[in-house]
Amino acid sequence: MTADHEMHSYLTAHLPELLDGLKEWVRIPSVAAAPEHEHDLLRSAHWLAGALRDTGFPTTEIWPGAYGPAVHAVWCEAPGAPTVLVYSHHDVRAVKEENWDQTSPFDPVARDGRLYGRGASDAKGQVLAHLWGVRAHLAATGREVPAVNLKFLVEGEEEAGSPGLAQLIQDHPEELAADVVIFSDTLLWRADHPGLCTGVRGMLSAHLEIHGPFTDIHSGAVSGVAPNPALEMARVLAQLYDEDGRITLPGFYDRVPEIPDARRAELAALPFDEGDWLARTHTRSIGGEAGYTVLERLWERPALEVIALIAGDPTEVSRAVIPSMAAMDLSIRTVVGQKVQEVAEQLRTWVAERVGDGYEYELTVSTNTSQEAYRTPEHPVVEALARAMAAGFGVDEVGRMGNAGGGPADLLATALEAPVVFFGTGLLEDNWHNSDESVRTDLLLAGAATLAHLWGELGRT
Repeated sequence: MTADHEMHSYLTAHLPELLDGLKEWVRIPSVAAAPEHEHDLLRSAHWLAGALRDTGFPTTEIWPGAYGPAVHAVWCEAPGAPTVLVYSHHDVRAVKEENWDQTSPFDPVARDGRLYGRGASDAKGQVLAHLWGVRAHLAATGREVPAVNLKFLVEGEEEAGSPGLAQLIQDHPEELAADVVIFSDTLLWRADHPGLCTGVRGMLSAHLEIHGPFTDIHSGAVSGVAPNPALEMARVLAQLYDEDGRITLPGFYDRVPEIPDARRAELAALPFDEGDWLARTHTRSIGGEAGYTVLERLWERPALEVIALIAGDPTEVSRAVIPSMAAMDLSIRTVVGQKVQEVAEQLRTWVAERVGDGYEYELTVSTNTSQEAYRTPEHPVVEALARAMAAGFGVDEVGRMGNAGGGPADLLATALEAPVVFFGTGLLEDNWHNSDESVRTDLLLAGAATLAHLWGELGRT
């Protein structure tokens, strides 16, 4: 029996154990930046530290963070081999339990080839794929220690924007030093065409409030005369995009590069069907910037989204008043070339120019949790990962893709002076941040097999 076959056989035999562990971990409601779940984040960190020790890691530590603890583990017993830092997170997004149909968010169930529960895919499942990848690597090769030097950093505040990660790296430079970072908080393209992610977009959040009357006021008394902040917010919002789907912030596209022909070709080679896309993303239609394909808009062009909007009495009995304030939250996705601090200034200028006389406004731009876009440079680990993915997923070749969301990849690459390479086991249809989040169990196995192959690939370099 070949080592490749042994890896897959080992993982298939241990799938029930992997799923039992994931269920146990998902039951811990490690919700990010929620004071009532502070202790759950610590419990989650201790659970992972124990799982790492059970895997064989001789050193595990729990480091405090700004909102939640991080787990650090080291297994460096391969002299001359590269040192790899695996990055991911164990905190999860908040839930609206009333929207979950398959199960309660923290009561995981396995059904029809999926495991449902908050964090099953984002990103506890991805972390466990790493642990079982190490176990399969050792079992198939007969080694007592991995063929590479492994370090783990699994933070507890990624869903809050990683506010403490920079300080964590600054406080532990030697413990986190590595030749390459494997970033595991990303998606695959499709189950039958996994795709290797080579970049993430940046992220900048902002909150805008527009104030009209000093208090909510009876509409019948002042209708037609008083400033209505809901109408003003709608007028401002209508100017965010032009008729070609381009964002109207001043200078916003000055640093946005054109997409190289080679990258366009890579994205065009991915199988894309509009109906499949709409079904898997639960979206009604496709829009966006004119002149670019859907995948180019997602991964190579910037975007701006309104993610919250409120005024008046949207969920309560109407009081028939003109509201004193309207508010919205914005999420801006940037691309390599743009700088979030510059975009923040562009947004401030844009708002100041557009909010009309007779209104006051407050704009808060969250630069402390912003993230720069990142693209993986050409590096031998990319090709090694492509070979490992082909073997792990049982496909002839692996395409190239991007990630429409963000993450602290640029921070890791800059602070550690090491390239970041992406590998995740999620799919669009896993419903990250939404109700009924789930993960395909066969992709967890394929992901673990990929990583088992990768450590062997890198150990031979």
